[in-house]
Amino acid sequence: MPDLSSAAQLPAFLPGLFLGFSLIVAIGAQNAFVLRQGLRNEHVLAICATCALSDAVLILVGVSGFATAGARWPWLEPLMRYAGAAFLLVYGLRSARSAWHGGSGLAPADRESGGLLPALLTCLALTWLNPHVYLDTVVLVGSVSARFAEARGAFALGAMTASVLFFFALGYGARLLRPLFARPVAWRVMDGVIALVMWGIAAGLLAG
Repeated sequence: MPDLSSAAQLPAFLPGLFLGFSLIVAIGAQNAFVLRQGLRNEHVLAICATCALSDAVLILVGVSGFATAGARWPWLEPLMRYAGAAFLLVYGLRSARSAWHGGSGLAPADRESGGLLPALLTCLALTWLNPHVYLDTVVLVGSVSARFAEARGAFALGAMTASVLFFFALGYGARLLRPLFARPVAWRVMDGVIALVMWGIAAGLLAG
């Protein structure tokens, strides 16, 4: 029987935690969206929970042995790649328009909050239409977990914990930057950076 003691699981939990952090901290469309929602203090709990839960599902799929889905269904990878690129191009255009036209600074008391459903749908699209998330969570995490045999569950839990810690720290920690984003120019710069990030990722997807 596998040893389920905490001492036996720790050597698998920690590598999962560190791998999860190393994969998630890179600047990307999903992280930029979470940061923006945190700065605007809009649906932060729901957005962070959606991102963390999505990662948990993908990690579970990878560790459970479905890392070969791309090889089994060759049409899946190009479908997700082009769909993700199209979405990122449109989202980047919206951010570029905001950067060009500008607007008011961050004044939560004076602005109307965006709807929860549109925010969740955007969050889900940025997560599930990004082929790289499958490479990171399903293929890479799934492959590395094979090294830990019966301790795969602890490894997966470590990777999931990294996602939870990162997204909630990013979403709720963004409020520390809110004095800076009280200035309209800061929002224009951020929107411009987000547009470039989106377009850069889309170009990478189209280039294969």
